[in-house]
Amino acid sequence: MSTTSVSNGRQVSIWQNRIFTKMYSAYAVSSFGEWFDVFAIEILVAYRWHADPFMIALIPVMIALPGILFGSFAGVIADRWKKVNLMLLADAAETLLTILLLFVPGMYWMLPLLAFRAAMGVFRVPAHQALTRQVVREDQLLKATSYNGLVNQFSKIAGPLLGAVALTVISPQLCILVNAITRFFSCILLYTMRHIDENAKAENRENSDDSENGAETKMSFAQLWKQGWALLLQRRILFSSFIVNMIIMLIILMIDFQFPTLYREIAPHNESLLGWMVAATGVGAFITILLLNRLGKVRYGLGIGGGAALIGAAFGSMGLLRAESHEMWSIVLGLVIGIGNGLSIVTYNYVLQKETPEGMTGRIFGIQNMSASTMMVGAPLIGGLLIRGMGVSKVFFLLGTVVFIIGVICLSFQHVLWPTRFQSTQPQEMQEVSG
Repeated sequence: MSTTSVSNGRQVSIWQNRIFTKMYSAYAVSSFGEWFDVFAIEILVAYRWHADPFMIALIPVMIALPGILFGSFAGVIADRWKKVNLMLLADAAETLLTILLLFVPGMYWMLPLLAFRAAMGVFRVPAHQALTRQVVREDQLLKATSYNGLVNQFSKIAGPLLGAVALTVISPQLCILVNAITRFFSCILLYTMRHIDENAKAENRENSDDSENGAETKMSFAQLWKQGWALLLQRRILFSSFIVNMIIMLIILMIDFQFPTLYREIAPHNESLLGWMVAATGVGAFITILLLNRLGKVRYGLGIGGGAALIGAAFGSMGLLRAESHEMWSIVLGLVIGIGNGLSIVTYNYVLQKETPEGMTGRIFGIQNMSASTMMVGAPLIGGLLIRGMGVSKVFFLLGTVVFIIGVICLSFQHVLWPTRFQSTQPQEMQEVSG
């Protein structure tokens, strides 16, 4: 029996899928290490090296550049090559590059290493998404997507908190070493998966009797890349989701890196309040993703539009906070942001998984990663200029209001943007759809 095939009888838990369980475990340990690592690098650069603010601003730029340069092409490679092996190589390279970070003497060495390490992630992400699409039953895709979201949000909470505790007794370099160790464990788990059926199918694709697979194998790299863009532009649900997500992301990224600036004004004597607010966003997203997983179905318009409306309302409300505002408002608004994030992120990733043909998932996620990386370079700079000219509170209020309006528009016209009423984790014949 193929590793991707299951009985058509009773419902089988997704955790009985050994391939997904190993993939999930590898993703969980590496995700925790990544957030642990991010916090340690911020402390090392800002507090130990006392780096110039401009040099600090270059860190997200260097991390985003590989996604711009290689994002969509990495998706083509993920669809064409053996996905487990691609993920294994990426994790191995990230392990070595993380170890090298332990020995860098300053920013001029750290920045290129961070860029090279980010480039490995550009290839790993679409391969992970494409393999998930292949090894998980279609009626369990939402569960798989939500579980991936859960571990990411939990890592977002636990990684920085444990990193802060660890930094009281050990150095930032040793915290970075934790990420290298988790990557190594991820490599071991992926190595045990190297002989799964997906690899065999990739090796035998050229000899396949299936005319569609044969035709795709003969396509050039450029043709496969164009085919991914063509699919995205031609399918209304994919295109609507992509455009709405990109617009919302562009606006949010203008102010997402400016929370320290905002809280320097509204909580000048409480440095820990920002940390509590960020932790609250992780808690809100974590709870929301759990509920989505339990619910078993999600309406595309409600998830993406409703999530945007909640995020926009919370961002705009933060622009109204003042130094005399009660601290609890920051916690509450952080929870609302987290709930909106949980709704929109899980729904959007599920749309890309569900509405994309199996053999093209890597390309679609590659395009998504490239587009997001492109915005990450320009949007924060635009936001910084707006804040310099208008003030941080006013910019938060105005941009939050714009995101809220976009969310309301999406909710109002969801049957036009997303013709499918909702997708369920029940078998295909039990799904309710509208024309």
